[in-house]
Amino acid sequence: MNDIYEGAFFGRRKGKTLRPAQAKRMGKLLPRLAVDLHEPAPAPLGRLFSGAVDDITLEIGFGGGEHLVHRAGEAPRTGFIGVEPFVNGMAKALAAIEAAGLENIRLHDDDAIGLLDWLPAASIDRAYLLYPDPWPKKRHWKRRFVGPDNLDRLARALKPGAEFRFASDIDTYVDWTLRHVRAHPAFEWSAECAADWREPWQGWPGTRYEAKAIHEGRRGYYLTFRRF
Repeated sequence: MNDIYEGAFFGRRKGKTLRPAQAKRMGKLLPRLAVDLHEPAPAPLGRLFSGAVDDITLEIGFGGGEHLVHRAGEAPRTGFIGVEPFVNGMAKALAAIEAAGLENIRLHDDDAIGLLDWLPAASIDRAYLLYPDPWPKKRHWKRRFVGPDNLDRLARALKPGAEFRFASDIDTYVDWTLRHVRAHPAFEWSAECAADWREPWQGWPGTRYEAKAIHEGRRGYYLTFRRF
């Protein structure tokens, strides 16, 4: 089944049938960690988390959660909000979160737009968009997450001075992102030399999408933009 939602920025919602243990976590652990968009966002946003946090990071489309779980494990005083509508990716991330005993992660299993609109203004310290669906066909480019409307949403949610980090192995999407983000009045590209966009960020654990790209002979590009 090609479960693609018309007008969405993601593709399939479901892949293989979940194993019983995965389904159990989806039914019990996900509701405990899920952000409830039907309730007003807490003020300050750090109250989403059971423990005290010093800052908050958002990851849009975390895939299997490799990067999200790694970062949350190395920074227990940072609260992480992860977004992933793909059921199988969410199930994989939940298993890793449970195994690591992490309490500084909250999750959203639907389109990121609803979450971005729910977040209080200037509440996020850093945002990641890593190896997003490139929608390579020109007629699908409107589905690429990076665009004026979503950049407006990100700009509203990010604190002044916060970073928006983007990674992709698709040249056309990298060019697209540079063009759109640099044209937005709320962002500036922070690169000062080639290494700033050819090398991953400090502490980078890699992702399965990056590994696939490298295996297929493509390299990743790592763009950092700063919110004015």
